[in-house]
Amino acid sequence: MALGALALLLATTPATAQTSLSIYSDGRVVVRRTLPRALNKGRNVVSFDPGSSGIDPGFVFALDSDVTIASVIARPATSRSDALEQAVGSTLDFVRAKGDTVRATVVRNDPPQYRLPDNRFLLVIPGEPLFPKELVRAPTLEVTLDAARAKPAADLAWVTEGVRWSAAYQVVLEAQDRASITGTATVVSQGLSADSASVQLVAGTIARTQPQPQPLAARMAGAVALGAVDVVTEGAIGDVHVYTLPNPLTIEAGTPVSVALFSSVRTTTVREYVLPGLLPFQGYPGAVVIGMGSDRVPVQVWYTLKHTQGTNFGDRPLPAGTLQLFERDAAGHVQLVGEAATRHTAAGADVRVQTGQAFDVTAIKVQTDFSEQPVGPAQRGQPARRRVTAAYRVTLSNAKPDAVTVDVREVHAGQWSVITSSVQSEKLSATEVRFRVTVPARGETTLTYTVQVDS
Repeated sequence: MALGALALLLATTPATAQTSLSIYSDGRVVVRRTLPRALNKGRNVVSFDPGSSGIDPGFVFALDSDVTIASVIARPATSRSDALEQAVGSTLDFVRAKGDTVRATVVRNDPPQYRLPDNRFLLVIPGEPLFPKELVRAPTLEVTLDAARAKPAADLAWVTEGVRWSAAYQVVLEAQDRASITGTATVVSQGLSADSASVQLVAGTIARTQPQPQPLAARMAGAVALGAVDVVTEGAIGDVHVYTLPNPLTIEAGTPVSVALFSSVRTTTVREYVLPGLLPFQGYPGAVVIGMGSDRVPVQVWYTLKHTQGTNFGDRPLPAGTLQLFERDAAGHVQLVGEAATRHTAAGADVRVQTGQAFDVTAIKVQTDFSEQPVGPAQRGQPARRRVTAAYRVTLSNAKPDAVTVDVREVHAGQWSVITSSVQSEKLSATEVRFRVTVPARGETTLTYTVQVDS
């Protein structure tokens, strides 16, 4: 092709708008749009499809300091009711079933009145209407701009709703407390569409002044998984973290798209068994009714994933999401053994989550003694001070072939103490005490302790 013909072709080929998105997990989206429309000095009007309805025109702003927005009109996409109103007096085809259509003239939309070819009338809509394209309008933003000087393009941005993202982590437990971890992010649009958009995922908590809209149900069929591995770049800005995806995404309403946050990395894991106590956080422990002193208490399973800074895994800040743990059975098949929600985790901070309840490690807790007595004389206008003493026996059973350690924890606010115990107590904080109890393989251990609570 001659150079002159090529230049003419490039000059006459319409340029496409460029879109970049910053997607927040709460459904908000910052949309940045470069429109291939040259601006003259002075007043300009540009109209375009923003990709979604429901945009607040007050949130649209210009990214160029030489350009001022004079006005914005946000026109929603045409609804069926709107199109029927415009079709009054026109004859349309209505689909009643596959391969079955009927023609009728729209006499009135509300209340519905439709005239059949034989001049009889239907007072209900005959079927699903098929509209000519001139009656259907995409969502449109009409923006009036004042430019201080001529510009080659219009750069606009706005904040809208309709796209969410969430993180998921798959942890495969291995021998010797090792694990391999992969991370993915899933983007789900509930109303916004964009073709080949540059996408950034923003992790953090941003205050909201506008009421959050109710999420629409996403159509999970047709989900798309992208295989980009270990090329998502991350950076901090303000008090949030931004993850930039390596390749443009085409986003369609209701179709989830998954991308890899990072490739498989390895780390060390620690499994803990925790038995929460029965003391109320505030107030006095109650006396257990005679004959009902036995209480089977579930033993919680906790995992800590070491996220040490200076390692391939620990240097990554992890956005909040869902963590799933898998372990291989005797046949080598991975089985889901735990799941938990995680919070935002800064680089260097360990990930500690409760993933379920133990099956083979069980506990029965019994209150063995209870007493209550006043402490000192009552003061005018004040309730009498009391001291409550309660004794407990915890029987821990282990059906596993290996010994386990169970942390029995009691948490209570105010003035209290452990006055006797069969296993040395450890004070973790002003409100929490821990007993570390070893339970032998296929055996049991009994822990006894007495607490004293003063008002």
